Amino acid sequence: MDLKDKLLSSFLAFENNIDLDNPVHEVRSEAIKNFETKGFPSKREEAWKYTSLNSLQKVDFSIFPKTESTLEYKDIKKYFIHEIDTYKIVFIDGVYSSYLSETTHDGVDVCLMSSALTKPQYRQVIDVYFNKAASKDESLTTLNTAFSKEGAYIYIPKNKMPKKPIQILHLATGNESALLLQPRNLVIAEENAELQVIERHQSLTGNEVLTNSVTEIFAAKDAIVDYYKVQNDANTASLIDNTYISQKDNSVVRVHTFSFGGKLTRNNLNFYQNGERIDSTLKGVTILGEKQHVDHHTLVHHAQPNCESHQDYKGIFGEQSTGVFNGKIIVDKIAQKTNAFQQNNNVLISDRATVNTKPQLEIFADDVKCSHGCTVGQLDEEAMFYLQSRGIPKKEASALLMYAFANNVLESVRIPELKSRINKLIANKLGVRLGFDL
Repeated sequence: MDLKDKLLSSFLAFENNIDLDNPVHEVRSEAIKNFETKGFPSKREEAWKYTSLNSLQKVDFSIFPKTESTLEYKDIKKYFIHEIDTYKIVFIDGVYSSYLSETTHDGVDVCLMSSALTKPQYRQVIDVYFNKAASKDESLTTLNTAFSKEGAYIYIPKNKMPKKPIQILHLATGNESALLLQPRNLVIAEENAELQVIERHQSLTGNEVLTNSVTEIFAAKDAIVDYYKVQNDANTASLIDNTYISQKDNSVVRVHTFSFGGKLTRNNLNFYQNGERIDSTLKGVTILGEKQHVDHHTLVHHAQPNCESHQDYKGIFGEQSTGVFNGKIIVDKIAQKTNAFQQNNNVLISDRATVNTKPQLEIFADDVKCSHGCTVGQLDEEAMFYLQSRGIPKKEASALLMYAFANNVLESVRIPELKSRINKLIANKLGVRLGFDL
């Protein structure tokens, strides 16, 4: 039985174990039909031209963990940004860990999707927001929707702000020989609300782990959302991350993606600007080695006038790693006075590394300022010579140049402790110790 057939048969068992009167029962049923029709994406599709899922489909993944796992905080402390006080939502093999988490209902809701999907007090919010931004056609998104049960639920009412940032941590222990996880996150910032979220998926095992994650983010009028994704997983872990963002008038949403690890990572980041004077920021740093593969797919759809979007992705690729960037900006005819910027710069530090990059613009308005560009090259030899002539060893000189290359992405990180942690991760990936922070 291949993975698709296993998932389809598992859905029947999943459906029998959930409440058929649940408000999203019909949504799940329609989603599994869509997945059955489409199946897993293949390289024959333009959007998946450079990323193959064939090897993952041959793995006998467990769809539901057979045993519950427990972990001690001291064993996973290093995966948290523990230098600051935060709310924490922790899942172990897809199951919520109350022992490691800190949630709240003090003026805001930082809790679980399972509660939001089953308890009557959340019904109105679920009816308005759940599965409203996520694609109904993208096959892996519909697969996640079909099995949607657990994840983070964050609701920030009008004019509110959580007392501290929120961390979402998904852990895989290796109790299963191969495990498929499908977390579903829903983040809602009502009018003039503000929040910061840090999300991480982390495998603690050498066993195969595949995470098919979907996050929906809604930013109402004047809302501000900062969302940070830290991807530094084991080389047996694969992540497919679908994020859908709906913005209203004057809202600001910034998403930073730091991709340093994992066997295969696919980030689908989709912004929908449904109002005027909206600001969307998409930034990322990728540093890969060995045979790692990261594929960034971005979409910003400008549907109303007087809005801005800024995309800036930096990639450093060594050994036999592969990077893909496919960014699309769509400007509707009505979206005059749009200011859209997109840039993808890459450095190859190995002759065997590969980068495929394709920035795209689809502009149907005539009074806009839109630009895009991409570069693929090596480190500047003259700059290397200059640094070495000042007594800096070659390895450190190379690291300094690569730090500088990624600096403008790191500058916009608004949590100092997270910025410091990312600096350390970059230094570790480059194999050096530098005595400063950017």
